Amino acid sequence: MPDVAHAAWQTPGVRTRRNLADLPKAHLHLHFTGSMRHSTLAELADEAGIRLPTALRTTSPLHVPPDARGWFRFQRLYDAARACVRSETALRRIVREAAQDDAAEGSRRLEIQIDPTTYAPAVGGLTPALEIVLDEARAASAATGVTVAVIVACSRLRHPLDARALARLAAKHAGEGAGAVVGFGLSNDERRGQTRDWAPAFRIAARAGLALVPHGGELLGADHVRSVVEHLSPHRLGHGVRAAEDPAVLADVVDRGIALEVCPASNVALGVYPDLAAVPLRTLIDAGASVALGADDPLLFAARLLAQYEAARDVHGLSDLDLATLARASIQASRASQTDKAALASEVDGWLAGPPVPAQPAPPAPRHGREGGR
Repeated sequence: MPDVAHAAWQTPGVRTRRNLADLPKAHLHLHFTGSMRHSTLAELADEAGIRLPTALRTTSPLHVPPDARGWFRFQRLYDAARACVRSETALRRIVREAAQDDAAEGSRRLEIQIDPTTYAPAVGGLTPALEIVLDEARAASAATGVTVAVIVACSRLRHPLDARALARLAAKHAGEGAGAVVGFGLSNDERRGQTRDWAPAFRIAARAGLALVPHGGELLGADHVRSVVEHLSPHRLGHGVRAAEDPAVLADVVDRGIALEVCPASNVALGVYPDLAAVPLRTLIDAGASVALGADDPLLFAARLLAQYEAARDVHGLSDLDLATLARASIQASRASQTDKAALASEVDGWLAGPPVPAQPAPPAPRHGREGGR
């Protein structure tokens, strides 16, 4: 820990902070369609002659109730966006722009998650859909300096046998560098299906050496976390934030070394918590959990990776040292090589050793008229 820099942060009356966009970090929870820029979605929709729902034409964050109806609205919007991705050109554009956006926010490694099933009909099948994404991931890595790898995810809305086919496809492209499949996930509504039914697919992925990264513990509570851990033996847990509701479950997650991909903007948008302050980030950190912040679906939640770190600082009061620790945790939980992890961790040390800059004062409150609102 750089003593001088840390002392500057601690000096009474001196409020300084380093630029979070310069903090090297890994991005481990980003969905393919949900990574799209609004402008890109609008262009793809226009090209396909698709009329988008109003909610997808704006940049306002989605906010739905934490029930089946709320999830249905979220899924309907996500499916409407996904329906606009109808060509190899569109697939490549999404990968390239996701890498560009991550690079602008200090991400050094992106493990983007995709279920190629939906895109397969437009490009000739599952294998071409995945190989297009992998090929563009290699090109985007070279162009941006962000190492882009891929997680293949199955869906709880499809039959578990489909998941086995995806796991076999993922296994054929397993690796750790740019343009490789590094993990296998399980996404969509946690309330659908029995978690144990996807265990055979996860065993196929495990034999190929892939990271096992199912969703769990966002829509459902700590009991669901326990079930996912028991049946799928994850290396990382997509979300997992509600493990905080049961100290025994959280302790088990920590003891097993399972990293949590925490996505605060998603938690609020889907009604899991009323606001960012209610997300139990501090509880997870204080329990010793490895936490990697992620953006999940910025297209719908209107907050990319940098915004998650800003919320950790501004809402939860994390210091630069705390934020550097989160960044290191994201790097360590990634599937980068040990050599790359060491190099990235050294970059984090360099960020923390650098001089902080004075924080900009907040603008004065208006003297007349209504406050707040957009």
